[in-house]
Amino acid sequence: MSGTGNVTPLRGAEERAQEHAHEAGQAPQAPPARPEPRQRVGPARWAADLATGARFAVSGGRESWTRTLLTAVGVGLGVALLLIAAAVPHIVSARDDRTSARSYTSSYSSDVKPGPNTVRLGFGSTTFRGSDITGLLLAPDGDRPALPPGVDRIPATGEMVVSPALKKLLADGDNKLLRERLDYKIVGTIGDEGLAGPAELFYYAGVGPDAVEGVGNRLDHWGDNSPKQEQELDPVLLMLIVVGCVVLLLPVAIFIATAVRFGGERRDRRLAALRLVGADSRMTRRIAAGEALVGSLLGLVVGTGIFLLVRQFIGGVAVFGTSVFSSDVQPSAAITTLIMVAVPTCAVVVTQIALRSITIEPLGVVRNTAPKPRRLWWRLLFPVLGLALLLPRLSSGTGSSDGDMYQVAAGAVLILVGITALLPWLVEAVVKRFGGGPVPWQLATRRLQLSSGAASRAVSGITVAVAGAIAITMLFAAAESDNTTSTGQDPTRADVVAYIPVDTGAQARDAIAQYTGTKGVRDALGVTEGMVSDTNSKAKAPGDIPVQSVMVGDCRTLKELARIGDCRDGDVFVTKPAEFDDKDTYFTKPGATVNLSFDEDYNPSRSKTRLWTIPESTPVVDLKKDPQGSEHSGILATPGALDIADLDEPSVQMMLRLDPKVPDAIEYARNTAARVSSQSDTYELQSTKQSDEFRTIKRGLFIGASATLLLIGASMIVSMLEQLRERKKLLSVLVAFGTRRATLGWSVLWQTAIPVVLGLALSVAGGIALGAILLKMVDEPIAVDWASVITMTGIGAGVILLVTLVSMGPLWRMMRPEGLRTE
Repeated sequence: MSGTGNVTPLRGAEERAQEHAHEAGQAPQAPPARPEPRQRVGPARWAADLATGARFAVSGGRESWTRTLLTAVGVGLGVALLLIAAAVPHIVSARDDRTSARSYTSSYSSDVKPGPNTVRLGFGSTTFRGSDITGLLLAPDGDRPALPPGVDRIPATGEMVVSPALKKLLADGDNKLLRERLDYKIVGTIGDEGLAGPAELFYYAGVGPDAVEGVGNRLDHWGDNSPKQEQELDPVLLMLIVVGCVVLLLPVAIFIATAVRFGGERRDRRLAALRLVGADSRMTRRIAAGEALVGSLLGLVVGTGIFLLVRQFIGGVAVFGTSVFSSDVQPSAAITTLIMVAVPTCAVVVTQIALRSITIEPLGVVRNTAPKPRRLWWRLLFPVLGLALLLPRLSSGTGSSDGDMYQVAAGAVLILVGITALLPWLVEAVVKRFGGGPVPWQLATRRLQLSSGAASRAVSGITVAVAGAIAITMLFAAAESDNTTSTGQDPTRADVVAYIPVDTGAQARDAIAQYTGTKGVRDALGVTEGMVSDTNSKAKAPGDIPVQSVMVGDCRTLKELARIGDCRDGDVFVTKPAEFDDKDTYFTKPGATVNLSFDEDYNPSRSKTRLWTIPESTPVVDLKKDPQGSEHSGILATPGALDIADLDEPSVQMMLRLDPKVPDAIEYARNTAARVSSQSDTYELQSTKQSDEFRTIKRGLFIGASATLLLIGASMIVSMLEQLRERKKLLSVLVAFGTRRATLGWSVLWQTAIPVVLGLALSVAGGIALGAILLKMVDEPIAVDWASVITMTGIGAGVILLVTLVSMGPLWRMMRPEGLRTE
């Protein structure tokens, strides 16, 4: 009844209107059309509209397929990097499997008895011009020795099998010093299954039993099959990994979302034409979704192609000393499926969100009127939610469970996304206050006042990258402090230390002489070390007899080991006990008689004693750490007082100062070490050292950062070209009316510089805030490394400046009157 009551007055009014019109001699008017009820759109209608958008994307003329191509390239770059990131777990797993298969640690022991399948093992690793070369010396005991992976036979004495990268390095004509050091005949190459990566420098060399006589250990199989125990990482390192992954991958996702919006203004004008021929607003949105879907699907194809191309050539590239086989680069099936589904979905969702902010009418796009101010409240929700996830961890710590890591990662993502969301609002709020100024400035600011969204989106990726990089540098500083320890070495006193095992005193004298005459060695101090035992010990077993070291060297060398005053050849000194000495059994005192002889098990020998008495007048001196930070307590003797030929199994320690004016001075020293003994150990002195875990994470993040920066640079070039293409006609009109090209060029620079400056300022603030929260979570003091902040900001600004300069060429070509032509 109520419905009837509402309709009747309306009908009466219509009838009266018709009667009045008839009385006035006018033609009766048709009753106004009633709005049709909204109909549900079925799958068939959706499919038809999406197909229409797809046809527009690929067959709508040069403008359409140019936009589609730019979108495909932009999305493809991001997809390629996501696929590479998805392959990282398999890369790490494959490398670990190969290195475990050639491992010898589980079977390398002196308890293994000689047999037909056993191999005695020595070490020949070295370093050449900063590149580490790993080498194992093999001396088989029988005719069926255990073979390492990638090798079909143990090389004979004087032969070696090498990795392809080492073979190439040895073949280089500039590496004569390395060929002299690895003086073996190459008889084969190691297969891929025996190498960690294609660029690894690795070799197996065959040697005689004498070359590994002092090693004493052998193995009967290769590979470590013992269950692996996962070591719990330091919380700072764990946080570094989580935040690093977020920072490296989030710019990729942001750029993919930006790429699907390329050519939005031209697309919207095309959709307005569809409204003119009868399409409603919902239909135009479905058609726009079809266009975006085609661009994203082509982007998947382009990204897969780029990934396969990179995968094909990645085996020949070593980044920070790390290389991978092409066959290892296999993305996870689950993650790959997620990427293939998420990218098109993201394209459609972003397109629909973008169209909600404009009104497409049959006569045009309602966008060029005064835009509504951007709302701030929903942009603040992202950092607020991120803080809500991170702040509870301040009191409970980071934890090591998957849930804790997901919570930290989600919080970091929300804060960084919040920085991106705040950038358009900040740019709009600032530029609307700009007024007069030079013509280029006015052109740039007016453009930003009318449409700042495209400019903000262009720099959003670098904004997130810089903010994340600042947070990572703050974590890096804390992690580096925790994972860097002092070695106690003093590089100012010696550059290189070498240890040489010798059998006789004559060999010791010869080794010292060879090092002294080595090219590039400015100063060489050599000391021969042996052991002496207490003849008055009442120990029940030979192994319980106290022993002390005896060091034989010239006065200059001995002064590096103890605080000695006057010294002449023939003098002897006794040191005070070191911290590690047992003062109750410390027997090296003036007037004491010691035994210089040892048996085959390196125990002091009672059957063949070689006694030597310390003079009663021997002064007792204070110890002094040598250049490598070690203390040598016991007897210090000059060659005139004790003949090194009287020592059993002595070893020589060389302390070398190199001439910085001689290129490859350290390589000459290493060649001398290899010539003197295959088991000599040479290394450079360093005041500090870093943990292996920290170095690995640092290397991995640098590799990822390099790839991300390349993507950001390439994506910004594509984005800049797309913006210039959108403004091609406008630029041509301005040039046709006499505007100077320099004026337009400066306007483009200003239009880029303003969002960049605001974005980098936002990055610094957001990055420092995020870094401070993360440091507080791992219970580290909050400290801002302003040098690193300035460096990261400068890198971000440099990338944008480089991209802008690259775009000047296309800009100059577009500023021609011919650009007014249209299809």
